[in-house]
Amino acid sequence: MEDERLAIIEAMKKKKADMKKVNEMMVGTFSLRRKYIVEQQPPVAEVKTKWPALFTEIQIEAEFIRITSADLRGSLFSGLEQHLPRVLELYRARIGSCPELKKVLSMLDDDNSNQMKRAVILRGLPYFLCEDPSKFLRSTEATETEDSMARDMNVGILLVKEGEELLDVSVVLEDQIILHGIKDYSHAVAMLMGLLYALNIDYPKELQHTFEVIQKVLMNIGGEHCSARVHGLRNRLLRKTV
Repeated sequence: MEDERLAIIEAMKKKKADMKKVNEMMVGTFSLRRKYIVEQQPPVAEVKTKWPALFTEIQIEAEFIRITSADLRGSLFSGLEQHLPRVLELYRARIGSCPELKKVLSMLDDDNSNQMKRAVILRGLPYFLCEDPSKFLRSTEATETEDSMARDMNVGILLVKEGEELLDVSVVLEDQIILHGIKDYSHAVAMLMGLLYALNIDYPKELQHTFEVIQKVLMNIGGEHCSARVHGLRNRLLRKTV
């Protein structure tokens, strides 16, 4: 397995890596990789050096399946679609006492697509659950250096803009951009969830309930055991009235 790990590193150095072969080797070395990550809890930078293939969208999704037997994007997006109308209804009912939610919901004024609705649900969750996402979500100008963009972000999502135009969505772990060029915010959340599972990283304490809702309510993973706050939200989603 160690020989295969080294072979993966060499394969990923090529301009056009044989991803089918890489995937086969990633499957074969899963137990070695998991033991190393869970037992040693290495820094993300060290894992990236030893297992570069793990930091591609394809392998993040594949690793998530290997760990949970669940489809990463499929489970998140189906959960969002299922609860979308009801969550928006709950958000609108809270506008009066939570001005931050009003600002998030205003994103739908110019774009009412399902893609934007998914982003609004995910971006509004911390405010609805009375948590602070200020250390998690950051907007930055494209003129900033990569180091300054990700500084003091342990777990987060970075929106890189030029004026009002969104140029890039990135995932940040341990003060470094781990994945960039992501399609949109909801895809970034999916990739982040996959990386947290793959790297055995705890949810950020300031957003513990937000991530619990994403995992247990939206993705329906481990939902049989919920905190009181998350259980309460799940019950509200099942009611017919706000």
